[in-house]
Order: sequence, then structure tokens, then C-alpha cells
Amino acid sequence: MALSEQEQIRRNSLLELRKLGIDPYPAAEYKVNANAKEIKEKYPNEESLFQDISFAGRIMSRRIMGAASFVELKDSTGRIQAYIKRDEICGGEDKTMYNIVFKRLMDIGDIVGVKGRVFITKMGEISIYVKELTLLSKALKPLPIVKEKDGKTYDAFTDPEMRYRQRYVDLIVNDKVSDVFVKRSQIIQSMRNFFNRQGYLEVETPILQAIPGGAAARPFKTHHNSLDIPMYLRIANELYLKRLIVGGYEGVYEFAKDFRNEGMDRTHNPEFTVLEIYVAYKDYKWMMNFTEQMLETIAMEVHGTTKMIFGENEINFQAPYARVPILEAIKTHTGYDLNGKSEEEMRAAARDLGLTVDDTMGKGKLIDEIFGEKCEHKYIQPTFITDYPVEMSPLCKRHRENPDLTERFELMVNGKELANAYTELNDPIDQLQRFEDQVKLMERGDDEAMFIDLDFVRSLEYAMPPTSGMGIGIDRLVMFMTNNSSIQEVLFFPQMKPEPKKVLPKPEDFIAIGLAEEWANVVIDAGFNSPDELKETKATKVHQVLNGYRKKNKLNIPALALTEVQAWY
Repeated sequence: MALSEQEQIRRNSLLELRKLGIDPYPAAEYKVNANAKEIKEKYPNEESLFQDISFAGRIMSRRIMGAASFVELKDSTGRIQAYIKRDEICGGEDKTMYNIVFKRLMDIGDIVGVKGRVFITKMGEISIYVKELTLLSKALKPLPIVKEKDGKTYDAFTDPEMRYRQRYVDLIVNDKVSDVFVKRSQIIQSMRNFFNRQGYLEVETPILQAIPGGAAARPFKTHHNSLDIPMYLRIANELYLKRLIVGGYEGVYEFAKDFRNEGMDRTHNPEFTVLEIYVAYKDYKWMMNFTEQMLETIAMEVHGTTKMIFGENEINFQAPYARVPILEAIKTHTGYDLNGKSEEEMRAAARDLGLTVDDTMGKGKLIDEIFGEKCEHKYIQPTFITDYPVEMSPLCKRHRENPDLTERFELMVNGKELANAYTELNDPIDQLQRFEDQVKLMERGDDEAMFIDLDFVRSLEYAMPPTSGMGIGIDRLVMFMTNNSSIQEVLFFPQMKPEPKKVLPKPEDFIAIGLAEEWANVVIDAGFNSPDELKETKATKVHQVLNGYRKKNKLNIPALALTEVQAWY
């Protein structure tokens, strides 16, 4: 692993700390009795609480001023300033702890513990007056330094590729990122509390499944060695939750990790979190009311308001929400009335609308394509799109007034689907026929058509009560409630391509252009990754850098002459 000059300096500091008898990674518990948020909220009103505190955090910046210094420390709750005075942390004649350890061997990024009292500086800033300083963990890599002045941010760690790959660094230097994930946790907790107050049971169902059911999607496939059978990562947990309703539970819910082997974009990740809930003796009309009440409650508990800013739009989660049948939405926004139309007529309509369709697409896929391309983006405020054709909903009960439709809704917010719900199909004969229709679509080349789950059909034969179920995308909900347009911003570790491996430079590559053997490694340590990179730098600059590196690191080799460097070119 090639180390930068800064990384090498920090490793040298590590060795010096150990020579001084200081463990840079102590194992013992460091007892903490105060945090940054608590200190700033309660001091000086409750001054007596902060006369003998123990605090731990990461050094984010420092100003060394002779015999006294200021450092900014960050813990999980925020940032606070600490004042370190040489004669306070070094009570006797030995000033090593301040002059050597703190000033020379500690760096920005190190985690330290401080003990002392809280006071207010002459500049009016609440700070910790340090009486004891302890190194708790030495950072070997430098942090990106984010500077702020007059409300403007400089040198910010903003490259998405780096931020998502190194989320740990992102969380350290970008305070607002941490707030998003705190909100995510609060949203899930609010939802969980809402369900628990109704008396519904939180459960867990299998992630590895022999049959990937409950949705129309392409699954990830794996192999179970012991059973010697193919298995799939679940695309939905629906069929298992409905088995539990058959088993007698009134209401069950699960926060599930689902996996779909499909495209990635700003609103889709192959691994995502979904909430699914099923309640016996309810229908989709009840579930609409339940869903809007749930979202209004979450908004109020997490934000104190039902109104959220998302991009350029203000979204209001206050109930009630509009209800629009899907075929009515298509007619309104395209002029095409698809009610009672054949598959060929629907395909012709899609082509007239400029959509790319093919013969593998049945009625359901065609309607979904038309609505998705021509209508979906029109619904900014929360809107229930209802009464989907039966071909689009193989697990949904037929509409009580029109058997060509189903009792289903999707909740649209800001032009995207947020939730999907049914009056659940509990007729086992109808369900088997719907599964068989899906197999026909699969045979026509639809790789998202559903598999037949005969055990699920068998469970329905034992009678499932009338039931309504709903699934809601947690990642997308968090996006809406934290004003993030990219799903990667609300996932700690979004899926990414493997990081490209760096090709490390070799000493022999430099020897080949004339470097003496003793200088070949020095050139690499000084930061030149190839002969070509070296030659892109002026000879005078290379001469200056290498001799500077030799002097700084006290290398026992003769200084380079400029003519020697020029000869490499």
C-alpha cells in the first residue's frame, strides 16, 4: 500500500507515541458523563452540572498558540470547543504531554478524552477548560478539511462517489448527513409505534426463499449447498405475511430488506427497505384511511408539521388524500379510454403515444407503461391511484363492482409510487388461475412475471379471512421527508461498482529511466506514482521535492544534483 507523505508522518507519530509509553489505542473504558448538545443546551443555566466533566470526541480543528491552544471536538451529538493550557495538563516540570504529544504527535481526526470544567471564553463561546487529556484513538489518515467562513463552505467533501464509498468520512465531516439518518430512524420508530398502538404484531419472515413471490420483479439467485437447491433473495415478504394471517393473527407487519436484480438510478437500489402490513377483516378503502393517518402522524412526530419541501415542491401529508381510478387518470392525461379495450388496442394506443412496447407485454404491463410514462409525474400531492385492471394485480381481489378491475391502490407522491395496497385475494381457485396466467407471460418472455407458489395456494385453501395489505418503500419515504432527490443519500451504504484497484508503482520502473537504486523507493514515497507522472513535473520541482523529502526524513543518502534529475528526462 503506497502511503502519502501525511500518512507516513502519522505512522511515525504512532511509533513515537509508543516510545513515550503512550498506547495510541487503549482498551480500557473511558467513562463519559457529558456530551456537546447537553452542555450547550444547559450551560450556564445549570452550571453546577458541568464543574467536573468527562468528554470524548474527535479533533476537528485546532489553533495552537504557544502555551495554550483551542481545539474543536466532535461527538455523536455535535461540536464543542476545548481550551488546552500547557501548565494545566502538565502539572509538574515535565511538559511532554503538551509540547510533544499534543502539539507534535496528535492530529486532526484523532479521538481524545478530556476532563475538566465548562466555562465561557472572552469571545462568548461555551468551551471545556481541559485539566486532563487522553489519546483514545490515533487517526492514520488525514480528514478532508471542510472550512467555513462568513456562512460559506470551502473544500467540502462533496464528490458523491467518494461520499458513498467512504460514508464513515462523510458522516465525520458533513454534519447534515448524520441528521438524515437520525430522521430515518425516527420515521421508522414513529411508524412502528403507530402499528403497535393498534395491537399489530411485528414479525420476521425468510429472506432466502425457494420461490420468489409477492411481486413482479427479477430476483437474485443463489444456491443452498446443504439442500442442493436453487434459492432466491426475496423480492417481497407478502406471501409469508399472509400465511400468518391464515394462521390466526389479526394484524402483522415487517420492516424487510428486499432485493430486486434490476436497474439502479436516483430512486432505485437493488437492496431496499420496505414495510408491509396485513390486517384481517379490512379492505383497501380502510387501508387508504389507515395509510394517510399513518403518514400524517409520522410527519407531525418527526417534523412537527405535515408540510415538507421536496425540491421545488411543497408536499402536504395532511389527510385526506385524493382518490383517482387509474383508467380515469390515463383518460384525463392522454385522452385514451382503455376501459374494456383488448390487448392489441392497448398496444396500439401505447405506440400512438410514442412508447416503446413489444409482444411480450400483456395488458397489465401496457397499462403500467402508459401510466408510468404519461401520468405518474402529474401527481405531486399525495394521491391514491385506484382500481387497477386484474392483469396488473395477480394477488389482489377482483373489484366488487367490476370484475375486470381489482381493489388496489398505489399512493403517488411527487410523481413517484410510495405505497401499494390491496384488498387481498383470498379465493384459492382464483389465485391459482392468476398464477397460471403469470406463467403464460413468463413463457412469452416476461422475466418479471410471478412464479407459482403452490404452498401459498394451499394455505388459502385453509381459508384466509378478508384482509387488506399495504407495502411502503421506506427509502423513498425518507427521501420525501428529508428533501433528498437521490436514494443513495438515505442509504448508509448504497450499492456501487467495485472500487477500481490502484496499480502501485514499482522501484524498477524508476531505475529503468536512470534513477539510482537508493532513490527509487524515495521517489515513490515522495508521491510520484510512475515515471510518466514524474516527467510531467518540471525537473527543478522534482529536484526540490526529493531533496526536501531527503532532508525532512533524515535519509542517509547524498543529495541529488539538478543535472542528475535532468538526466532522467
